Amino acid sequence: MARLVAEHLGMPFVDADDLHSASNLAKMSNGIPLTDEDRMPWLHAVGDALGQSPASVIACSALKRTYRDVLREHAPNALSVMLDADPARLADQIARRRGHFMPPELLQSQLDALEPLQPDEAGIIMAVDDDPLPLARRIVSAL
Repeated sequence: MARLVAEHLGMPFVDADDLHSASNLAKMSNGIPLTDEDRMPWLHAVGDALGQSPASVIACSALKRTYRDVLREHAPNALSVMLDADPARLADQIARRRGHFMPPELLQSQLDALEPLQPDEAGIIMAVDDDPLPLARRIVSAL
């Protein structure tokens, strides 16, 4: 979704998954959820990338408020787009991915950690209730 939004906005796209450390990738590949301690260096790396290129779109599972706060330390004007999808839809999409390090078994740990955007956080929550292209257009329009 972030890649489509970036294309619509004519901005560079960065996948935060590409910034994970080898140890984080190994843990997740083995079905071990990351801890906050595991995520902090990664979040700072994502924040650095966003701070260095503020006119970009970054796909990042900033699940908790504290994670988004770290990103805003590096890029205070960043906007978050949180996608709200049915867990069954997410599970289906994850199960169909090929070559990705995160196994479907980790979805529940991510859902358990998820904290919705708060009213004082700059951003929007969008329901995933449409095909990708119309949804990307709605996100761009809302932004």
